[in-house]
Amino acid sequence: MKKLVEEVQGEGLVKFLGERITLFCANYIYTGKLIGVNDDCVLLSDCGIVYETGPFNDTKWKDYQKLPNDHYVMKQSIESFGIIK
Repeated sequence: MKKLVEEVQGEGLVKFLGERITLFCANYIYTGKLIGVNDDCVLLSDCGIVYETGPFNDTKWKDYQKLPNDHYVMKQSIESFGIIK
C-alpha cells in the first residue's frame, strides 16, 4: 500500500491570493484578481465574465465583459482554476 502523508500550507485557491486568476465554473468563466477566500466563496476584484475564450495562447479573451464591482463566486461552482491570461 502506498500512502502520501504530507501537509502543505498555501495550496489551492489560497496560493493565488493577490494574483489574476481564471475560474472555470459550472455555468460561466470568471477572471479577476483574487482578493478573498473563505469556506464558502471567493472574492474577485477588477473582474469579469469570459463568454468566449478564443485561443488560449492569445493575450486577450475573445469576449470578456467587465463587471462593475467586486464579485463573489461560490466555491461549490468552481470546477477548475489557475492563471491563464
